[in-house]
Amino acid sequence: MGEAQQVQLSIRAEEANEGDSHGFANESHHSTSPQTRKVTVWIRIGIYSFLVLFGQAVATLLGRLYYERGGKSKWMATLVQLAGFPIFLPYYIYFIPTKKYKTNHNTTNNTTITHSVQSEKPSTLLVTSIYLVLGLLIAADCYLYSVGLMYLPVSTFSIICASQLAFNAFFSFFLNSQKFTPYIINSLVLLTISSVLLVFEPDSEESSKVSKGKFATGFVCTVGASAGYGLVLSLAQFFMNKVLKKESFSVIVDVIVFQSLVATIAILVGLFASSEWSTLREEMNEFELGKVSYVMTLLWIAITWQIFLIGTVGLILEVSSLFSNVISVLGLPIVPVMAVFFFHEKMDGIKAMAMVLATWGFVSYAYQNYLDSYSSKNENPISNGSPQRVKEINS
Repeated sequence: MGEAQQVQLSIRAEEANEGDSHGFANESHHSTSPQTRKVTVWIRIGIYSFLVLFGQAVATLLGRLYYERGGKSKWMATLVQLAGFPIFLPYYIYFIPTKKYKTNHNTTNNTTITHSVQSEKPSTLLVTSIYLVLGLLIAADCYLYSVGLMYLPVSTFSIICASQLAFNAFFSFFLNSQKFTPYIINSLVLLTISSVLLVFEPDSEESSKVSKGKFATGFVCTVGASAGYGLVLSLAQFFMNKVLKKESFSVIVDVIVFQSLVATIAILVGLFASSEWSTLREEMNEFELGKVSYVMTLLWIAITWQIFLIGTVGLILEVSSLFSNVISVLGLPIVPVMAVFFFHEKMDGIKAMAMVLATWGFVSYAYQNYLDSYSSKNENPISNGSPQRVKEINS
């Protein structure tokens, strides 16, 4: 019996050592894995931010080119902001979605039990209803922006668009429990001021060429569009975090395609109901750069706005709607600077100061995210990110 007890004790000791070694290995794996995932998250955020800045700047410049060279249709200017979603059709054709399963391994008496649980899906009726609401809101929002851009000078249009940041912060506070720190508040103030400076640009004198009635219409429409855009971003974040509860590129594509499809149908109804469709052929013939340039201008406006949407929805998914809007507002002063090269406008101190303040505001927001990243190992590297993203990074 003594030898048997010694053998049993030695076996238990070996099993304990193996357990410790496995535990150490798992602990080591989990200690390095979150760091790698944080880097991956930041890379994706960088890519999405670039897409937002690039898409917004190019699309805005092309939209300005459309109006300056003879474009007059507000509904067509609205349509091209959303009608580019068919470029994602190849993704649906060649990508076969696979069901995601969550696997749990439980070891009892040297037996491994695997449970495959399919993630719950929201009802089709609920998802369809949300896409309808988002699509109709976006359609109305884009139309209001088109009216504002038509009647207001670019500088005035930019300052009013900066107000979308305040609207987004307001809606995010109630819908998504957005938290505000001194660095985030500082960022919002600096980004807003950077856009406010653009009102002092010389082209603000162009408002004298527009009647007071049209100027007032453009002002009201742009304010309404800014408020609507802030609401749409907050609702999109709430929808993806609380309803879809998924985080993948396919979710980004689905949100863009389905809401754009609804918005495009609504805009087409408006285009034909307003009889503006009957003037499009004449508009194309009178376009200063020619028919081919007319078509290519509209085509690239549609494509670049889709690039912008990929970045916008991606940032909402990775971070928050407020961060996505911060990147968008950061890009507002970029447009006047790019206009120096493409439209031969003058580069003055106001544009330079606007760029400096915008960059400062963005750095302030990024620094707050840096503090959040290292304040706790259990927190998302991006402040106020979705709960699922926190779980993914720390898993």
